[in-house]
Amino acid sequence: MQTPTLKIFIGGDSGYDDHLKTIGQQHGPFDLAILENGQYDQSWKHIHLMPGDIFRAAKELQAKNILPVHSGKFKPGNHAWDEPLQNILQQNNDTNIRLLTPMIGEAVELNNPQQQFAAWWQDIK
Repeated sequence: MQTPTLKIFIGGDSGYDDHLKTIGQQHGPFDLAILENGQYDQSWKHIHLMPGDIFRAAKELQAKNILPVHSGKFKPGNHAWDEPLQNILQQNNDTNIRLLTPMIGEAVELNNPQQQFAAWWQDIK
């Protein structure tokens, strides 16, 4: 999706493959990549990114910001509901891509690089 001031990639349910690099080369860089991060299982790897894939995908898309989706959900995932958010927070240390993890309903200011997000899921059990 492209607006007069932003380019946004909406991943949907895609899984990881070389198509992401092709998209990044042909249409990037992107201001925001909305990528699935959760509800994963090895048998679903062709339709959902597996842990560790989201930053590789974002780099290949040439994304400046990532908004992980499918996070913080309960079943059908075969993992704890907060595991994807814990994983992505740990993985973010090795990249300069801005990670956006707003609480449900929290506004995101894409043009405000100073905006910070709390790890809201850590206080919910």
